[in-house]
Amino acid sequence: MSDVASAQPGRNSGSGERPPEDSSESAAAGVDAGEVVAVVGAGAMGSGIAQVAALAGHETYLVDMVAGAADAAVERLVATLNRLAEKGHLSPEAAGNAAARLHTEQDVEALPPCGVVIEAIAENLGAKRALFEQLAATQSPETVLASNTSSLDIDAIAGDVPHPGRVIGLHFFNPAARMRLVEVISGARSDEAALRRGEEYVRAWGKTTVRCTSTPGFIVNRVARPFYGEAQRMVAEGIADAATIDLALRGAGFAMGPLELTDLIGQDVNLAVGTSVWEQTDRDPRYEPTQAQRDLVAAGQLGRKTGRGVFTYVDGKATDAVPDERRARELVGGPVRTDPVARTVAMLVNEAVDLVARGEASAADVDVAMQLGTNYPRGPIEWGREIGLATVAAQLAELDAAYPGGRYRPSPALTSPPNPTDSTDPIDAPEGA
Repeated sequence: MSDVASAQPGRNSGSGERPPEDSSESAAAGVDAGEVVAVVGAGAMGSGIAQVAALAGHETYLVDMVAGAADAAVERLVATLNRLAEKGHLSPEAAGNAAARLHTEQDVEALPPCGVVIEAIAENLGAKRALFEQLAATQSPETVLASNTSSLDIDAIAGDVPHPGRVIGLHFFNPAARMRLVEVISGARSDEAALRRGEEYVRAWGKTTVRCTSTPGFIVNRVARPFYGEAQRMVAEGIADAATIDLALRGAGFAMGPLELTDLIGQDVNLAVGTSVWEQTDRDPRYEPTQAQRDLVAAGQLGRKTGRGVFTYVDGKATDAVPDERRARELVGGPVRTDPVARTVAMLVNEAVDLVARGEASAADVDVAMQLGTNYPRGPIEWGREIGLATVAAQLAELDAAYPGGRYRPSPALTSPPNPTDSTDPIDAPEGA
């Protein structure tokens, strides 16, 4: 489950009917298009992944234990492929060939030998572990077993399966047929060969990969938490209304304001991901969900899909999102506590720098992930360097003094200067450093 990418406008939005760039019927070097691919879970995400694999030339099996679910999903996919051909995005031959490669099963035990099996079922650890036990018992030890989870630990999913090194994470973003980013997640027991193999597959399918260890929320869903949380807190404090906060953030280059974005994502989905990260980090105050969002969810005000969230909607359009443009201009450039842009960006930079300093992802991968996965105008590491890491640290110290409790504590990577004899950037330290 991802609460970020599916809601982004512009290059990251759409019907999911557009194939990824560089998609073709010839797999890239290192991946044989003759290798069978299986996707377990025939929901929107699993179906999208199956579409991508079939378009890339693989015989692709879509599995769902609910009777008829996989067959219905393939019918929808065939209709999608036909529409792509009608619109000129695919040749009729390519659409027909991809449709012919789509197969269904109701039980993973009926699958043929596969090069990779990608799990895309509900975010339930018990269900995922049971599935991976079945897959491990029926597929070769050389088969890559990948989870599309966005919030669960890869080692926990692998459980006690034999050859746990073949279990990795391949976190696609919604819609999978269009979004180019895939987070490649390593558990403590994941083999490098399996990780590289997973990368080869998704790169052959036209995707851009980033690496991350199995840390809560991985890169995108972890680093993005402050984008929502700071806006919610500023509204609760009475600094400005929601529409005005959104306007200020859009003025800084964000495609959508955080409050309108949570309404589009769904307040319940956004809260669930935030709560998962918070719980998995031992309730670190940096990630604690806001009471305001909890109240919205408890009241059933989930955003556009219910007609009311932060804003009120009629026919999908907000009727009360009227910003105070003068107030937005006053706030930006003022004290960090009341500046929506400075406050939000400082927290994004802090989160990104901390992730890199812990050796959980590289600085380059963090920036790529946040730009492709969330459509941010800059990667947070790059943004932090432009602002100056010392300036960011000072801003966070000011916020920490105004709101004690640990949410705004600066990362040690911001406050500890590098060793003068070491030319390595402290936020570019190698993994394990």
